Amino acid sequence: MRIALLIPDTPRTLLVPIVLVAGAIGGAIWGAIPGALKAYAGVSEILSTIMMNIIAAQFLSFLLQDLLIEKGDGAVRIQQTERLTPNSHLPLLPGGPRLHMGVLIAILVAIIGFVLLFRSAIGMRLRAVGHNADASRYAGMPVKRSIVQALAISGSCAGVAGAVLVFGSESHRLIGEGGASAFTQSAGFNGIVAALFGGLHPLSTIPASFLFGGMLTGGIALQQELQVPAALIVALNGVVVIFVVSSLKFRGRLDRWFERRAAVNAVSGPRGAGS
Repeated sequence: MRIALLIPDTPRTLLVPIVLVAGAIGGAIWGAIPGALKAYAGVSEILSTIMMNIIAAQFLSFLLQDLLIEKGDGAVRIQQTERLTPNSHLPLLPGGPRLHMGVLIAILVAIIGFVLLFRSAIGMRLRAVGHNADASRYAGMPVKRSIVQALAISGSCAGVAGAVLVFGSESHRLIGEGGASAFTQSAGFNGIVAALFGGLHPLSTIPASFLFGGMLTGGIALQQELQVPAALIVALNGVVVIFVVSSLKFRGRLDRWFERRAAVNAVSGPRGAGS
């Protein structure tokens, strides 16, 4: 955000990639902190990342008190930055007044994540450490470094998402947390749900994200048109999440059952052939 305000006259073809890369770098540094706490101090990444979210929100509020706040002479100063120049706006996609290039960037990040995890050596190492850290350590893999790398990569994806939310926003400015107009709008927690919808697979999260986004948008439309309480919409989304998580557990048990059956058939097969 600060970079966009410092170089507002940079052409869009350069400024947009710069702010996206800056978001990825900042997110990677922020994500590496809980990764280091997990790897070298055994701190749960769930607790540390939630605490880091609170620290980030408070640090943003601190920056918006003076350093980044929009300059004005009014008595009431709103925690928001100056309006971004058109050079830093994400280009809109044809066919809709609100759909911008952030959708394509998100799909690209998901594809890159798939290639990184399932088509590269570092991805194989990260998945091995995630499945069994002790076995990976016995095999000579750098477990602690891999944990830090995994959290840093996750943080970089979150940083890109944050940059998309800011530079693709309709207000074209960064607004502090604490209200409905805040730039994150619980995007992180919605991302967890979308990941569960997609079975924790990078490519499957693409249609899952569109599905969950449609549910959220449809819930807002129901609230506006039919005066449906907002709590009911949240409850319905929660019920769907429960069913999705339950289906993941059921699928895991079903896969293990098929593996046991295959093992039994492999052992009993030669005996049956010999008899």
